[in-house]
Amino acid sequence: MIREETVFGPIRSRRLGSSLGINLLPTKGKLCNFDCIYCECGWNDDGREDKAIPTAAQVRSALEDKLCSCMLDGIAIDSITFSGDGEPTLNPEFPAIIDDTIALRDIYYPQAKVSVLSNATMLTRPEVVAALRKVDNPILKIDAPTTALSAKINRPYKGYDTGATVEALRAFNGDFILQTMFLASDDFDSSDPEVLNGWMDIVRSLRPRQIMVYTIDRPTPQAGLRKFSAGEMRSLVQPLIDEGFDIQIKT
Repeated sequence: MIREETVFGPIRSRRLGSSLGINLLPTKGKLCNFDCIYCECGWNDDGREDKAIPTAAQVRSALEDKLCSCMLDGIAIDSITFSGDGEPTLNPEFPAIIDDTIALRDIYYPQAKVSVLSNATMLTRPEVVAALRKVDNPILKIDAPTTALSAKINRPYKGYDTGATVEALRAFNGDFILQTMFLASDDFDSSDPEVLNGWMDIVRSLRPRQIMVYTIDRPTPQAGLRKFSAGEMRSLVQPLIDEGFDIQIKT
């Protein structure tokens, strides 16, 4: 689902309530350093002709217009959410955009949370880490516990290393939300002991304040993927629940 506006919604999010979306990437194509087999935006090769990335000034103007309109119309907003058509932290002005968004949130919807859905690949940039630590909900992704397994589900850029991402996440001292997709394909299954036990070891090591596990909800670019039921996911993560981790299960 390609977003055709820089600021869109609000839409009803199964994780964040009434969510006003911000897309920091092209509006007619996808830009990401992952090419996940389950991505609702399709493959990276789709829509390559659009390479326009909004500037901080353009995002601020569009966001202020939308927030003002929603406030006048009495529309509830629970979260201002950076998601969009790919990885939001790839926008070179991401840190400035976060500062602008927090300032506008404080004016128009001070009760709303600022959330960022990210694959955590840009945590090598200190300014990105600093920006993510300012938001209410830095929602950072690890779908598989090893680089080899990530290659099967996330199809990341050359040079991606899951271990390096885990180490970079330590900068948050647990003050982040870990997001993980549970699914099965011909060569990847979140319930396999190799996958599940390795992922749980990462959770125990990083101790995020919350974990979101979810599954396929919309059509996927790769055919034949299997979703998990809420009951299946709960059974898989029950050891972590028993250890006191806050785990949200979304289907």
